[in-house]
Amino acid sequence: MTTESDQLADLDPFEIFDDEARRLDRFFSSLDEQGWDQPSRCAGWTVRDVLGHLAGEELYNQACLDEDIAGFFEMLGREGVERGFDAFNEWCIRRRHEVPVADVLREWRTKNGETRRRMRALGRDAMIATSVGPYPAGLQTFHYASEYATHADDIGAPVTGKEAGARLNWRTRFAEFVLDEVGSSAHVETGPGRVSVRIDNMSTRLDPEEFVEATVGRLPDDHPLDPRVRSALRCLA
Repeated sequence: MTTESDQLADLDPFEIFDDEARRLDRFFSSLDEQGWDQPSRCAGWTVRDVLGHLAGEELYNQACLDEDIAGFFEMLGREGVERGFDAFNEWCIRRRHEVPVADVLREWRTKNGETRRRMRALGRDAMIATSVGPYPAGLQTFHYASEYATHADDIGAPVTGKEAGARLNWRTRFAEFVLDEVGSSAHVETGPGRVSVRIDNMSTRLDPEEFVEATVGRLPDDHPLDPRVRSALRCLA
C-alpha cells in the first residue's frame, strides 16, 4: 500500500486543493467571451476546453468516491469512448461544446465542490477506489491539486507573489514524492533554489520551476534538458 512520507506530512492536501479550485474559479468567473476563446498551453485546447475537461473529469472523481469504477467504464463504453484518458478527455470537451459556458461552469463548480467536501470528510488516510486500485485519499487529493495547478498555469490564472513561494514548495515536494513512488530512474536532490537530477552517470541541475514544469510535461520543446531526463521526470501528466 502506498503511504505518505514524512516529506508531505506537514502539508494539508485538502486546503491546497481548495486553494487551487478557488484560483480557477476566480479566473473563470472573470472571463468574457473573448477570454473563453483564448488558446491554452494544452495543444489544441482553448480556455473553454480546459473548463470542459475539468467538468467532465468529475465523472471519474466521483466514481472513485462512489467505488463505482466499473460503472464509470461501462458508461464510457455505452458512449462509444475508447479506453484511455486521452479519448475520455476529448469526449468530455466535445459533449460540452454546445452547452452554454455558464452552465458548464456551474456544473464544474458544483461537482468539484462535492468532490472536495467528500475527500476532506474521508481524511488523508482513508482508501478510495481508483482506476489502478485502492489509493490513499490524501495522496489522491494531492494529485487533483497538482492537476488543477497545472491547468491554472495552462490558462494563465494569476498567482500572487504571496502565494508563489508556498505553491512552488508543495509542488516540488509532491513531484519528488511521486518520482519515488513510481520508481523513476531519476534520483532527485533538492536544495535552496535548485533541484539536482541524476540518471545513471548523467547529472543536471534545474530551477524548481523548471523541475515542476518537467514533471507535468510542460517544458518548452526547445528547452535544452536531455530527452532521457525529460522522460524520466515526467510523472504527473
